[in-house]
Amino acid sequence: MSNPKLIVVSAPSGCGKTTIVKEILKSHPEFHFSVSATTRAKRNNETDGKDYYFITKEEFQKHIENDTLIEWQKIYDDYYGTLVSEVDKSFACGKSVVFDIDVLGALSIKKKYPEDSMLIFIDVPDMDILNERLKNRKTESPETLKKRIDRVEMEMKQKTLFDYIVINDQLQQAVDEVEKIISNNFN
Repeated sequence: MSNPKLIVVSAPSGCGKTTIVKEILKSHPEFHFSVSATTRAKRNNETDGKDYYFITKEEFQKHIENDTLIEWQKIYDDYYGTLVSEVDKSFACGKSVVFDIDVLGALSIKKKYPEDSMLIFIDVPDMDILNERLKNRKTESPETLKKRIDRVEMEMKQKTLFDYIVINDQLQQAVDEVEKIISNNFN
């Protein structure tokens, strides 16, 4: 692939972006997954260096000060961001990069890489479904769950700034639609 792209998949928590990204990566081993850095605690099913780079707030601050992040956000009292090195090493190998990041981070990438990025927003059919998905995950405390739900309204207002919007009503259908978008942009 001579012209690598940044394929940015984003959505509010609970819309299914991580599941969709994992399915896309299964069928596209030629893509590199951008592992984000975060200061939040590691969940039981997560692996450092695979799901996230779990770092301290002090380490994250150093990345901010040294301008070694493409984008970063403070969300729910923790920091999340994309290391410049993640994109540099992929582009050096001619590989496109797939991101699973928050909505504001996605828009930051589009601003920095307007020609090389493709933003895909994962949406849900209605807010009741999203609230149920978040509650059923059982990965957050009630306080964190409330923070996630409170943030959704702001994130949903940003979706018109994305290149594509995919409704995740049926998971396989949403994966197929994202696959079609990628296919159309690489042919």
